[in-house]
Amino acid sequence: QNAKLQKSTKKNKKKKEEINENEIRITAGGRIRSYITYATKLFNEKDQDTVVLKSMGRAINKTVSIVEIIKRRVAGLHQTTEISSSVIIDTWEPLEEGLNKLETHRTVSSITVVLSKKKLDEKHIGYQEPLPESEVSEPKERERKEVNSDDAEQDEEKTEEKKGGNNKGDNKKKKK
Repeated sequence: QNAKLQKSTKKNKKKKEEINENEIRITAGGRIRSYITYATKLFNEKDQDTVVLKSMGRAINKTVSIVEIIKRRVAGLHQTTEISSSVIIDTWEPLEEGLNKLETHRTVSSITVVLSKKKLDEKHIGYQEPLPESEVSEPKERERKEVNSDDAEQDEEKTEEKKGGNNKGDNKKKKK
């Protein structure tokens, strides 16, 4: 039965949660630099004492990397980390009559990291104290420019890939 299926809306759909200004939801497709810039801006320019980073599934490793970079750019950050999992139910409706609905259950891991200038609960199982001052430094201006130029090169490569080529050896004439 290779019936064509169409994803339907979920019956027990949660209402969209309000996201606080100090909360960052990290996705697998988002740019690491953008998340880091936003988080450091919250701490340095918007005077937030706490920033919460959340992600699920394949974005978890990206979240851990982002947190470690932020901790090395903003001094005195306490950290708590919580991991959990959720069961997500996908319901698929058949396009043809007479076929049954298909319901799939999948377990997805998630992580919530709280970074705070204020002291957090040291008894929390996921607590980490701030890094020593010697390990915290602002990126040098030259490094910022290099990162930006690297991102620009990556953007150009991605654009070329979307157009159907990688710009390496695609200039050969095709036989007719």
